[in-house]
Amino acid sequence: MLDVGVRADGRTMNQLRPLTCSRNLLSRAHGSARWSQGDTIVLAAVFGPKAGTKKGENPEKASIEVIWKPKTSVIGRQEKEYEMILRRTLQSICLLNVHPNTTTSIIVQVIGDDGALLPCAINASCVALVDAGIPLKHLAVSVCCGLATSGHVILDPTIQEEQKMKAVLYLAFPNPPLSIHHKSESSTKDEPIEHGIITSVTRGVMSVFDYEHCLERGRVACSKISEFLRRNLQSLAREGPTKAT
Repeated sequence: MLDVGVRADGRTMNQLRPLTCSRNLLSRAHGSARWSQGDTIVLAAVFGPKAGTKKGENPEKASIEVIWKPKTSVIGRQEKEYEMILRRTLQSICLLNVHPNTTTSIIVQVIGDDGALLPCAINASCVALVDAGIPLKHLAVSVCCGLATSGHVILDPTIQEEQKMKAVLYLAFPNPPLSIHHKSESSTKDEPIEHGIITSVTRGVMSVFDYEHCLERGRVACSKISEFLRRNLQSLAREGPTKAT
């Protein structure tokens, strides 16, 4: 059983791992970003928009393609699921009517996986889209919440902590995160952001009370990530990484 009062890396239950972000790293990509949370590191590259969409896609809108590249060469069911979730998340924040009948590809390369991998990939991909100049409704900021058997919520768990959790919840909020008790005023009727949430993925079982507790804790954590992201995107220096303080 995990002792939630003592984490192996010395963090409190509410504390995120150190964040770093670098942009404009790949010369051949239209946009790129490297995002790390502790030892979980993801490199995202954006190519496009390119003319044409895949068969079955609506040519009156832009298409988003996600290619997930794990640290090893093996692509399994989980990686395919991550591709699908990330694609849907990015589709929801992109202005798909600006460049109709085009495809924008996001290649996600996993460099290190020490937990909260999907939120790290979402954060990296959003920064890469900004770096590529892709029109967005808003950014997404993402975090992982772990629910211990004791009922405590642990933010940004490592992979060892995730394995001991009763349930794990991946959340993505619009930037800045909205209150979970109110819908976004800017949401359209056909694309609502329910309770200020863009993406919610649960592994394991939790009660409605625990889920709402995770939402509130995740929203507060994403406010901190949002502030870090704002500082990064406002920075004029594109050579080195921006670090959270």
